[in-house]
Amino acid sequence: MTTYHTPRGGHPGQEQLLTDRAVFTEAYAVIPRGTMRDITASALPHWEGTRAWIIARPLSGFAETFSHYVMEVGPGGGSTRPEPDPGAEGVLFVTRGEGVLELEGRHPLRPGSYAFLPAGSDWRLRQAGEGPISFHWIRKAYEPVAGIAAPRPAILHDDEVAPTPMPGTEGRWATTRFVDPADLSHDMHVTVVTFQPGAVIPFPETHVMEHGLYVLQGKAVYRLNRDWVEVEAGDYMWLRAFCPQACYAGGPGPFRYLLYKDVNRHAALPRRMAV
Repeated sequence: MTTYHTPRGGHPGQEQLLTDRAVFTEAYAVIPRGTMRDITASALPHWEGTRAWIIARPLSGFAETFSHYVMEVGPGGGSTRPEPDPGAEGVLFVTRGEGVLELEGRHPLRPGSYAFLPAGSDWRLRQAGEGPISFHWIRKAYEPVAGIAAPRPAILHDDEVAPTPMPGTEGRWATTRFVDPADLSHDMHVTVVTFQPGAVIPFPETHVMEHGLYVLQGKAVYRLNRDWVEVEAGDYMWLRAFCPQACYAGGPGPFRYLLYKDVNRHAALPRRMAV
């Protein structure tokens, strides 16, 4: 059975050391799972019985295209007005508990559920079952293109989508793609990347896409810019455009992470005022 790490909050004891792996550089940030405590959680307008860890938000000069929340909705909680920005699209990925998503019908949610929410969607979410529901909520301002229709909602499950292996890896490195990468209506992809023990990204990827990587399962050593860092389930890596990156999966089980990247659009150019 697939498991997905979920933060539980709480607070460290006074006997613990300050030392941890948290770092924020000019090219990347590592937010270890131990930083997602009660003291760093936020409440959100129009969400009942809910707390959120905001682990990425647009920052000028860093990663500018998206925000990434880890949500925890307690019994009886949820929202009938979840998204304040009518121009924002979103993706939900559930890691714990059960809920119901209302979007062109009612859809039960469970660990591994994925939902793409187009900009302007009339959606609602409520907790169901006995315990809290926890999920990732990734938000981006949608970039429409003349002549291309906006994307439709998509509600799927991790178990229902066969991972696509990277060529030449014999399936040791694979990506679960919830939408067609050739569909130009989408301007962001949120996928699950899986490495079997010992699998690698064998070159330093360096590209224009910004990334958010939340480790769902396992551990690895990740190359970020000039540094090698150890990461484990519950850690988050936040990469600006062109930050070199590579990976070596450590085992003993699979290393899996939820990945955001911006795609399929021209690079915006600065506008100069006429003289």
